[in-house]
Amino acid sequence: MAEAGLGLLGALARVPEVQLAAGQALDAQLRSANAPFVVRGLVADWPLVQAGARSAEEARQYLLQRAVQRPFVASVGTPENGGRLFYDEHMGMNFRSVSAKLPDVFARIAADEDKSDARPIYLASIDVHQFFTGLHEANHVDLGDRSPLASIWMGTRTRIAAHNDFPDNLACVAVGRRRFIVFPPDQFRNLYLGPVDNTPAGRAVSMVDFHAPDFQEHPRFREALRHAQVAELDAGDAVFIPSMWWHHVEGLEPFNVLVNYWWRDTPRWLGQPQDALNHAMLSVRDLPADQKRHWRDLFDYYVFNDDEETVAHIPPGARSVLAPLTAESAGRIRAFLLRSLSR
Repeated sequence: MAEAGLGLLGALARVPEVQLAAGQALDAQLRSANAPFVVRGLVADWPLVQAGARSAEEARQYLLQRAVQRPFVASVGTPENGGRLFYDEHMGMNFRSVSAKLPDVFARIAADEDKSDARPIYLASIDVHQFFTGLHEANHVDLGDRSPLASIWMGTRTRIAAHNDFPDNLACVAVGRRRFIVFPPDQFRNLYLGPVDNTPAGRAVSMVDFHAPDFQEHPRFREALRHAQVAELDAGDAVFIPSMWWHHVEGLEPFNVLVNYWWRDTPRWLGQPQDALNHAMLSVRDLPADQKRHWRDLFDYYVFNDDEETVAHIPPGARSVLAPLTAESAGRIRAFLLRSLSR
């Protein structure tokens, strides 16, 4: 890491750590948490963690024995970027996506493992259930009545720019080590976000190079760092990242594996807020200023400040989508939007 990056890390607060004494403690901790926390050794008993403790090669063999015979998509960068999977100078991507068999990907990682100029290779957000057989059953966290999406992330030394996710996230380091730098949701203005549609992995990312921040180009990043927290996790450790918290993630060893769980407490039939934001940019952002002010008032009235006064003059049985949403009424809105957008 560049000297500037090392100096910044030393000044950051640490993500708080919690001790879990009983089986129900994690569930209670997750339900009450509104900020990140670390649990040391949460998944230390996983067979995958134990295989990785013996060697990276044994961890790869453990995964290969359970992998489904289907193509995996990997991001492959170039050595000169120091593992940073990001934009190139033309705002394209500085990596390419390839489809390959997992044994071939792992063979390339193994061949380059001791090389200083190894190309970064990253298999991101691979669905555990679709791509592996028996892996989840032997290596998972009991999340109670939640219905999480379980994903596995495998690769070499990599740097993933700060981004956020809508669901809550429990990230468990299975092999290697990872560093997380997290920021509260309200710090988005100070992270200098890039495009919302042209992104490395589907979410807008910070344009700041955390290894060598340019404070002349990104002066507000100093304020973001005042609110940042850092956690360095060994194999077996886990970190909880609440919805919309920004996180910069680094794989620190020649081979790293992480398993994470995403879930949302709201029903799955509700829409994605990012879709609404994208549609607002399409339909509202470039209107004349007086019209934008009117639509802001309407958004406040119907969405952000909605209360009983908004619908008190409408009979309860006639409020339709202005009433609390159900799966049925949400479906009507979705169908209406699809018809409108297809014109």
